[in-house]
Amino acid sequence: MTLSPEKRARVMQGEILIDLDWLPDGVIGARGSVFVEAEPPAVWRMLADYNHLHETMPKVISSRLLETNNQTRIIAQSGKSGIFIFEKTVNFTLKVVEVFPEHLYFSKIGGDFQVYEGEWQLEAVDSDNGTGTLLTYQAEIKPDFFAPQFVVSFVQSQDLPAILRAIRSYCEARAKG
Repeated sequence: MTLSPEKRARVMQGEILIDLDWLPDGVIGARGSVFVEAEPPAVWRMLADYNHLHETMPKVISSRLLETNNQTRIIAQSGKSGIFIFEKTVNFTLKVVEVFPEHLYFSKIGGDFQVYEGEWQLEAVDSDNGTGTLLTYQAEIKPDFFAPQFVVSFVQSQDLPAILRAIRSYCEARAKG
């Protein structure tokens, strides 16, 4: 996701930006950006610690690394998705291709989604406190169960900022400590 200079400045000042698109065939496009005062390898370590994501990332119930082959990882995850009292546990298997320390590309290879693919992009940026990370998430999502686009869009608008905020808090706390 390329940010305009104005949006980039907002993110660098601490704002979390989220963009959602309604794509054809009921797919939701979700993008989010956050600035983290930690270097990309530190943010990477958190995102690629697949066996502990349930401890660091909201909505993740379980996550475990199943297979490693060069830069490719196979991950089994479960998470909570939904709104208010209408939460559903979703299970899925992801193929993650790692390009250290800039990209984590992911795509579903099984589970409760028809479409779930995207990437985490980590960009080193200079800040007042040294080198930080402009972290961007981009995904296309469509559940394999009935969920209208407006519901999936609403869930993403609630969950994605919380996830990005948690990543920032976790990584910054470790970078300072």
